[in-house]
Amino acid sequence: MASPIAAARQASPPRVGRRERRSTEIRERLFRAALGLFAERGFLETTVEDITEAADVGKGTFFNYFPTKEHVLATLGAERLAVIERAHARSKTGPVLPALKDLATDLAGQSAESAALLRAVYAAHASCEPVRAELRKRLIAGRRLLAEIFARAQKSGEVRRDESPEELARLTQILLLGVVLAWALNPDSSLRKTAEQVWDLFFANLRADEKRKTARGRRSGKP
Repeated sequence: MASPIAAARQASPPRVGRRERRSTEIRERLFRAALGLFAERGFLETTVEDITEAADVGKGTFFNYFPTKEHVLATLGAERLAVIERAHARSKTGPVLPALKDLATDLAGQSAESAALLRAVYAAHASCEPVRAELRKRLIAGRRLLAEIFARAQKSGEVRRDESPEELARLTQILLLGVVLAWALNPDSSLRKTAEQVWDLFFANLRADEKRKTARGRRSGKP
């Protein structure tokens, strides 16, 4: 019979080696250095050499982790898509509308983002076709997941059925993109708070008819 120590070793996940830790650390350093420079100088004005100098690594090292600087923004987009994937999973196990609200505020209200970085990201989307193509891919994938969430909410009776799930997903994406862009151009309040306020207005009109009437009655003090 195996000893308790041997059994514990077998049950424990394998440790991450020093090389893997080092690789993860360098990739994260490059990623954060790139985002900082995009915010400071703009995406088009930032070179790979600028990024590697800021991250204190050799220029060739960058290409071990990112084929181009556009792939840095693709990584940022992948993080956003992961937020939608988590909401998609959550919507399978409980009420859908709270998951949607959390999704909206997480996507549009990430406190770690700076207005300057968001402006740089939008400028890159507007002026660089490879970045724009990557954005389209993320939007399509995100819209598909959102549509599945809305379909689930309609089936459970939480969300109105007079619009298709696909249309609700499209309008939600437009709303969130608009909120972030407007805030980036004029960051006069917390982005998360702004996202929550806008979502609350939109949220009231997403509810199924009976739930909308009940919510309006509570606000007005009428039965």
